[in-house]
Amino acid sequence: MPPLIPRLVVDPLTATLVLAYVAAGVALGMVSGLVPGLHANNFALVLAAAAADAPGPPLLLGVAMLAAGVVHTFLDAVPALALGVPDAAMAATALPGHRLVIAGRGREAIRLSALGSGLAVAVALPLAVPVSAAMESAYPAVRDHLPLVLAAVVALLVGTEPTLRAGAVGLAAFAASAALGWLTLDLSPAAPLAAGGMLTPLFAGLFGAPVLVDALGGAGVPEQADAAVASPRRVVLGTAAAGALAGAVVGYLPGISSAIAAVVVLAATPGTAGDRGYVVATSGVNTANTIFALFALVAIGEPRTGVLVAFETVSAPLNLPLLVAATLLASVAGFCLVLSLGDRYLRVVGRMDYRRLSVGVLCLLVALSWLFAGPVGAVVFAASAVLGLVPVRFGARRVHLMGVLIGPIALGL
Repeated sequence: MPPLIPRLVVDPLTATLVLAYVAAGVALGMVSGLVPGLHANNFALVLAAAAADAPGPPLLLGVAMLAAGVVHTFLDAVPALALGVPDAAMAATALPGHRLVIAGRGREAIRLSALGSGLAVAVALPLAVPVSAAMESAYPAVRDHLPLVLAAVVALLVGTEPTLRAGAVGLAAFAASAALGWLTLDLSPAAPLAAGGMLTPLFAGLFGAPVLVDALGGAGVPEQADAAVASPRRVVLGTAAAGALAGAVVGYLPGISSAIAAVVVLAATPGTAGDRGYVVATSGVNTANTIFALFALVAIGEPRTGVLVAFETVSAPLNLPLLVAATLLASVAGFCLVLSLGDRYLRVVGRMDYRRLSVGVLCLLVALSWLFAGPVGAVVFAASAVLGLVPVRFGARRVHLMGVLIGPIALGL
């Protein structure tokens, strides 16, 4: 009599190869996540450019790229917390994560970020199929009315500013960054690494350099207290779940960043407001986006992240069960790496000369801009950095600078 329960047969050699490529992706994601200004998208595009000489079939190269992208979303919070911490006198205008570090709660912030990402994976995976089915049905209407949808997002961002003046500054910052994107995004300058284009100098200048400039006069990472999470479990779970659902929107709508989605999440769930809620929500959106973007590629055939653009470049087949399994393994690895490396990263940075460190990272951002976009990239980085300093100086959030993508997309440029 044949067995009532079919046996799952796994080829040991194939399983070993998949695990090896997942491990390679985890290592790449660890490097990209811990080096400020270096994104997994860039790693993936470089790997795609070298795919002809890389060993292994396209599917396994795609597995490595996807694993790198997932691990990056867990670890990129670590340098974001440790670097760019301003003087305590500027805490009111600092990023939410930096305010926690200034208050000695950096170790807690690292764990909140890990929980936000980990819980988002647990929520996103079972919801990915039904959400993708719903989005697949709704996407034609969204695509036909995309400018109106993006305009509504911009209106919500401006409307959630605390004062009329801040809202006006946010709107002006959006318009200026949209103009910058219109002028630069289509440029294809000669560069040492033909992978990444203008996005690297634009984002490094708009969002990376201003934070480091503000930190030049700071005292660095102060002594950190214990790692206990002060937020109630239900609040952390609820915020991470909301972040996971917002990640579905980011995965389908072009130009919407994790920071924008986090602002929307906190506006929609006022009980989770605060710096801790922002850290959880941002991490949850960021990681959930990698999952929903994968399902979006299957559902509507459009890659929404640089990692998936690279995935298509190597002509990797969409073996969804294998890719989901690789995503889950990479998520576990990313969660463990955050907890094992985060505190050490904070301690090492806390012992360094913070001014020299900030200048060094600024130089690194210039170098990356040059590597990925040549001399033109360095100029665009400088212009973007100047613009990136403006919103916070006048009391508005820097997230409005996402107009650099939203504006050109909404105008169909």
